[in-house]
Amino acid sequence: MKFAHLADCHLGSWRQEEMQELNFLSFQTATDNCIKESVEFILISGDLFDSAYPPIEILKKTFAQFRKIKDAGIPTYLIAGSHDFSASGKTFLDVLEKAGFCKNIEQSEVQEDGRIKLTPHLHKGIAIFGYSGKKSSMEVEDLKKIYFDSVYPFTILMLHTTISDVVGTIPMESIDKIKLPLADFYAFGHIHQVFEKHEASAIYTYPGPTFPNNFQELADLKTGSFNLVTMENKKIKIDNRKINLKEVVYFEIKIDNALTATEKIIQEFNKPYLNDKIVLMKLVGTINQGKTGDIRFDEIESFVDKKQAYTFIRNISSLKSEESEIEIDVGDIENLEEKIIEEYSQKNPSDFNKTIPQLVTALSIEKNEDEKIIIFENRLMDELKKILNLPDEN
Repeated sequence: MKFAHLADCHLGSWRQEEMQELNFLSFQTATDNCIKESVEFILISGDLFDSAYPPIEILKKTFAQFRKIKDAGIPTYLIAGSHDFSASGKTFLDVLEKAGFCKNIEQSEVQEDGRIKLTPHLHKGIAIFGYSGKKSSMEVEDLKKIYFDSVYPFTILMLHTTISDVVGTIPMESIDKIKLPLADFYAFGHIHQVFEKHEASAIYTYPGPTFPNNFQELADLKTGSFNLVTMENKKIKIDNRKINLKEVVYFEIKIDNALTATEKIIQEFNKPYLNDKIVLMKLVGTINQGKTGDIRFDEIESFVDKKQAYTFIRNISSLKSEESEIEIDVGDIENLEEKIIEEYSQKNPSDFNKTIPQLVTALSIEKNEDEKIIIFENRLMDELKKILNLPDEN
């Protein structure tokens, strides 16, 4: 028999309309593929939505797709993730379940000794257990206490968490997989990468997100994925299916002169074929001439648009400016403000610098007790006008 394992769909996560649409289309493509393959059931290991209360348009489309899955006679079993989890216990996953489109299979009960007993949902003799992910990896401590209510011929454990094997050098909470109850198949979510490990008679797997969730994930992963799992006589084969909807083109461009950067970037974009592609641009380096504001991003976006790219996303978080690199000794906290102003003035000589200390002092004026806001604002503005030698409008 075959079943599907999805995770980290994050429906509703992207701000850009075209990316939000592509995110949903990836989920739709994955589940349509499940219908085509006539899978026995679908597992979604957390973060179906990007929040406990997703946008109404996303909900409408999601409900329509789940109806399609239900009409195909395929049950969907899921758990909440760190994003669609709610401390109040109320999320739109409950609405989906009450509509009969899915089942949240987490059934846990805290025992007197502090341990947490899990009871499964049984699907044709397969015991499917689950425990939801929580904010800030708070589920990790709970997972050290979970145990199964009984022994079953074949068990699946759905978790939205991080196991030590996939952490690497990332400083984040994780759990050693040997501390988890013994299962045949561990269907994980939370880490946005494809991972598969066979150990003894168990399989540990992350299917990857159904669509990359941010700029860096788009650059690294290029596309989303899910697992199609074939099981025969307890022998399991995992087929990680890529969801290729749009090609991603990534540019990393080093900039040191903001005054000529626009022309340099456009020249780079003029070489490849960008039609219907997701264009990512990351600017790196230290600007020693001009400033970031001198880069004409609107002109760059217009050029990319004329090349008929699907969308253009830029990242300038790694772009630095020599002017902003003020090195000071912060040992003397009381004089920190003076040192920052002094260092800035040395690197940016101007007559305006003489007024900076006065402006800082003026802006630190506090509102008097019982003083009306309009009176306070007028008093502050009068002081600033005096410092800047501005004419009185009256």
